[in-house]
Amino acid sequence: MRALVVRPGIPNSASIEEIEEPVPDSSSLLVETLAVGICGTDREIVGGSYGSPPAGQDYLVLGHESLGKVLYAPEGSGFYPGDLVVGIVRHPDPVPCGNCAVGEWDMCSNGLYTEHGIKQLHGFCSERFCIEPRYAVKIDPALHRVGVLVEPASVVAKAWEHIERIGKRARWNPRRVLVTGAGPIGLLAAMMGIQRGLDVHVFDIVTGGLKPVLVKEIGGTYHTGNLHDIGFKPDVVLECTGVGKLVFEVMQSIAPNGIVCLTGISSGKRLLEVDVTSLNRGMVLGNEVVFGTVNANRRHYKAAASSLAMADRAWLERLITRRVPFRRWAEALSRQPDDVKVVVDFTIE
Repeated sequence: MRALVVRPGIPNSASIEEIEEPVPDSSSLLVETLAVGICGTDREIVGGSYGSPPAGQDYLVLGHESLGKVLYAPEGSGFYPGDLVVGIVRHPDPVPCGNCAVGEWDMCSNGLYTEHGIKQLHGFCSERFCIEPRYAVKIDPALHRVGVLVEPASVVAKAWEHIERIGKRARWNPRRVLVTGAGPIGLLAAMMGIQRGLDVHVFDIVTGGLKPVLVKEIGGTYHTGNLHDIGFKPDVVLECTGVGKLVFEVMQSIAPNGIVCLTGISSGKRLLEVDVTSLNRGMVLGNEVVFGTVNANRRHYKAAASSLAMADRAWLERLITRRVPFRRWAEALSRQPDDVKVVVDFTIE
């Protein structure tokens, strides 16, 4: 069968190649790939700066944002042919650490976890793949056009879960939320904030086009320009850009008892001059919390699927700004100005 493979560490080595057909054993699902989402991690792997192949192999099948249809399911697995499924990206480490042992592999403490399409496990950008039922999440058939958003939404579901758990340290009644960055993660974070009945504001450098429209369509407020001009101090910030200067700005801009969740991963090196003394004083006296989050476990995937099922389907479809046929995969990796989420679609030619 055909798969999009890369030689990790070798820039621009990605290509479609013939690899062995997956053969399910008595405890695995066989899944036909319908769509694979593309994100910055995929571009970094193709660029040679990231990724590692499975043991004993020199290539890695790309793709960690999946949507597929079950072709074969073992009896008693809870899955049936025709089910729509999403693959969970991270698998627990083999030791395992305390977190992995209880299914919290997104919080792995020894770094020995593996990840589909990223770290020592083949990804989902192949015509078919096998996966154990415990690493597959069944989703609503109505999400057949947008189910590929479950993986990025799972990252946001975890972020919101941890925000709410931290908020329980005291009486907490958040009203205003600021999301920085109107990419897929930021827009899904805004959507989940709206679903929670919060007053959601999104800040981005883009002044026109689709992103401001998408924010307004779900009832949010869109801001651009200078962060300090938004006119309020948010109770919650979800920082989704990884831009160093903006990270420090949001840490200085939250309300007392506020929570800042960092989801964006910074790249490159840039020195900033920061008044750490004032930042520290404000955080201590304001009982403020800053934390980072990455990845997701099964609970978060299920929460993400539920959130998407409740959302406006047409709005979700508009997040997917380009659907690229598998044979033209390189187009999906090339950024375009109006992109939000780009998908490799196996159902179109």
